[in-house]
Amino acid sequence: QVQLVESGGGLVQAGGSLRLSCAASGMPFSILPMGWYRQAPGKQRELVATITRVGTTTYADSVKGRFTISRDNAKNTVYLQMNSLKAEDTAVYYCSTADNWGQGTQVTVSS
Repeated sequence: QVQLVESGGGLVQAGGSLRLSCAASGMPFSILPMGWYRQAPGKQRELVATITRVGTTTYADSVKGRFTISRDNAKNTVYLQMNSLKAEDTAVYYCSTADNWGQGTQVTVSS
């Protein structure tokens, strides 16, 4: 029963903030690297951010300085704090590890 469930998406105005959450179950979460991806209509899926089991992070250039990935191993949850949102951040956001993917959560930023 491996499962990743994203939540926290919604509609926000440009310049606003959202925090996405991804709750994991059925896997050894604390030892796995986690990632956030996004896919906008008509665009390729892109890697947004990653975090290792010890908290080392990487970010796509397009979100550096605006997004922060974090994890709470006690809660088996990974987060994506998104600040200073832009219209081009509009996409379905997915969390992933190994071969597992969540169902995605829609983020829409109005300009």
